[in-house]
Amino acid sequence: MNTLLSKIFFLTFLCICISGTAQGLSPQQIDRLVQKTMKTFDVPGIAVAVLKDGEVVHMEGYGTRSLEKGGEVDQNTLFGVASNTKAMTSAALAMLIDDGKLEWDTKVTEVIPEFKLYNPYVTSEFTVRDLLTHRSGLGLGAGDLMVWPSQNTTQKDELIYNLRYLKPVSSFRSQYDYDNLLYIVAGVVVERVCGQDYESFIKENIFEPLGMDRSAVNYNLIGDKSNVIDGHAPTDGKLVPVGLSFTEAANPAAGVYSSVADMSKWVQAQLNSGKYGENLEKQLFSERQHREMWTPQTLTGTGKGDYNTHFKAYGLGWFLSDVNGYLEVTHTGGLLGIVSQVTMIPELDLGIIVLTNQQSGAAFRSITNSVKDAYFGIEGKDRITQYNESRLRYEKQADSVVAEVWKSVAEVQKKSKVNTETLSSYTGTYKDPWFGQVQIKLQNGKLRFEAEKAPDLHGEMSFYKGNSFVVRWNDRSLNGDAFVIFSLDREGKPVGFNMEPVSPMTDFSFDFQDLDFEKIKG
Repeated sequence: MNTLLSKIFFLTFLCICISGTAQGLSPQQIDRLVQKTMKTFDVPGIAVAVLKDGEVVHMEGYGTRSLEKGGEVDQNTLFGVASNTKAMTSAALAMLIDDGKLEWDTKVTEVIPEFKLYNPYVTSEFTVRDLLTHRSGLGLGAGDLMVWPSQNTTQKDELIYNLRYLKPVSSFRSQYDYDNLLYIVAGVVVERVCGQDYESFIKENIFEPLGMDRSAVNYNLIGDKSNVIDGHAPTDGKLVPVGLSFTEAANPAAGVYSSVADMSKWVQAQLNSGKYGENLEKQLFSERQHREMWTPQTLTGTGKGDYNTHFKAYGLGWFLSDVNGYLEVTHTGGLLGIVSQVTMIPELDLGIIVLTNQQSGAAFRSITNSVKDAYFGIEGKDRITQYNESRLRYEKQADSVVAEVWKSVAEVQKKSKVNTETLSSYTGTYKDPWFGQVQIKLQNGKLRFEAEKAPDLHGEMSFYKGNSFVVRWNDRSLNGDAFVIFSLDREGKPVGFNMEPVSPMTDFSFDFQDLDFEKIKG
């Protein structure tokens, strides 16, 4: 009898080892995890869903939709999923490829003849696949200031034309640098190939088939806004509701608003290789295209990290890596005051969705990785404390940098004021080839920066050092104050300027480094 019990125990243990899985967190444990995360990272509202073996094992909303308007978060509350939209754009192209209307390696100029990049060779060789894989040679967030912040007036046709002015920072297909603009171009490819607007295609071919009835491709397309979050950002030491982030032109890169209930349907279809329906009798896209989207295209890094990771790559709309011996398919999304994360471990048939209405990435990481730890059988890890300590160190460093800049500005103003005649020499109209014109004006004895196409980017300029000023944007929630560094001619007169962010925590979509302004004469 003892021998029989020993055999049963051994076989049970062997099954557990082979499967490599452990029991996940209970709903009560997830509740406590989320509540602690919200308190630690000052997040007003979070929605979480966990899918396992084809079932939703947890789906819940927590906290409030808005510190200003109130309202409880539930499973149907809409959040901006931001760059989690990118996988839907890739899926749209996969569907068109299944229909024989193009290929991943179709040249972009065959679909959009006016598409042109800085380098003629790169233009001629650029494929649909290249639009999705962050290896164009352009730098991180290049050109995002055409669609960010939300009041920019640049249209899609202007954006496509202006791509030719963005100078590469690396050779073609040699380096990973995350971008948004080329996903916007991918959305235009969808439109040109299918003959309808991108927003309608996503609604009719993804949202409606999957029953994602509350989702919309843009905030302005949400019919019923009674259950939608406000984003929140720390502003002057206080958490406040903030406005929208990207313009509608950026819909294919970051436009979608959805709920954990709707996103669960999308994630389950991904885990089912594109299949959906009561008996999985329907298919969004073929298994062949599904494999292609989950195949590494661009290496993004190496390193062990939290889960003994050996490779990191980007596929087609998804980040791919190995974690604890398993393939992980994931993506994050970030808007002003909103961040999200979708994570899948296909071999465990596990999906995790975390949507938040505050811009702390440490919050969604704490939840996602705590849930993963439970299924991996990893014990004794306090992810909330781990990520909070890292966050606090980084914020302290960034705050120190910013404080030192404004201290220098205050000292200069205290010692001596820059005279009006000197300030007047900096005034005038300056133009960047892709961003457009900026007016530098003198008002009430101070310079002002006013971007013609970006009403968000208006603010007062303070003298810093030499020929440098610091511009303080009127909208304090942007956390994007910037240096304005003027260049002079041989007579000492300003002829142009460049820009740099003040804070190391400034969002990469403030791609000031790509701007090169020249003063317009006359």
